[in-house]
Amino acid sequence: MNIKRVILIVLDGVGVGELPDAADFNDAGNNSLGNVAKAVGGLNLPNLQKMGLGNLTDIQGVPPCDNTTGAYGKMAEKSKGKDTTIGHWELMGVVSDKPLPVFPNNFPPQLITEFEKRINRKILGNVHASGTVIINQLGDEHVRTGRPIVYTSVDSVFQIAAHEKIIPVEELYEICRKARELCTGEWGVGRVIARPFLGTSGNYWRTERRKDFSLPPPQPTLLDKLSEKGYDVISVGKIDDIFAMRGITQSYHTTNNKESTDKILELLDTDFNGLLFANLIDFDMGYGHRNDWKGYAAALEAFDGRLPEIQGKMRADDVLIVTSDHGNDPTTPGTDHSREYVPLLLFPASVISQKSIGTTYDFTYISDAISSFFIL
Repeated sequence: MNIKRVILIVLDGVGVGELPDAADFNDAGNNSLGNVAKAVGGLNLPNLQKMGLGNLTDIQGVPPCDNTTGAYGKMAEKSKGKDTTIGHWELMGVVSDKPLPVFPNNFPPQLITEFEKRINRKILGNVHASGTVIINQLGDEHVRTGRPIVYTSVDSVFQIAAHEKIIPVEELYEICRKARELCTGEWGVGRVIARPFLGTSGNYWRTERRKDFSLPPPQPTLLDKLSEKGYDVISVGKIDDIFAMRGITQSYHTTNNKESTDKILELLDTDFNGLLFANLIDFDMGYGHRNDWKGYAAALEAFDGRLPEIQGKMRADDVLIVTSDHGNDPTTPGTDHSREYVPLLLFPASVISQKSIGTTYDFTYISDAISSFFIL
């Protein structure tokens, strides 16, 4: 089959059941899709069901489908982690043998001292925390002192929160760039994340002007190979941040699922030749990290409702791939990513030889498939 365009959509944080080593990551029992479906009394995902989603795990309301319109399977992450960065790297062909460094309690004093020196400010926090919680815990002191709030999570991240009226967003981005320059080697976290917020005492809330400053991939990815061969590599959402713009020829930095889906539909009306790579962030950022299983369920049903729009704009030489980068089960007590299988859905099914792909034991199945479509 002669393929001209591949549309790859990552449903950020949508897992389909715990991996065999989930207990090593304190994630035993996690199943983002299955547990959310139980929590809401069943999901209504008829279009994803037709693609084969219900064939991957027990999802209340989404039974298995015998005659799918797509090829279906699930993937286990080979890289040692459950981070957004290495998950996306692996999707694009780079397996990480070592996990990116994490700081489960706080960052080492020498790192913080050097960071404060470079930004000419003292900081607040330096703790492991939920971002929505810590801005309300330390927001008043931040407003009073002007000190940025620094925190981390179970993921490999150095997060910096600041009120937009105290530290303007562009200044916060510059502070993050200095942190990114510093965070290398043993301090080389996957992402430095700007977390701007607004509001008043007792009611601070994060804005959509978040920005990620990622560690560049350690070796060339599929994006580099495609662009070097003259193909279009178009990113939607936070893909540009995750890959530090490496190999990307056009970038559209959208900030939520609706905006991202609208942009995908707009781009499908253009005559590009190559890869359209999109990340839909709301499942993870908006709901998984906040234990909001009702919002997570609603976001799944909203995406499912727009799948016919995407498929309706596809041409005879297009392929759609829907997958994820890790889990983020909002029904569990924790608020972090979960070590889970991720879905692998390809449409139309005719692009490969069998409808049931089964289980692949690394995410590079996707980069290999796309390479074969474009004969790299």
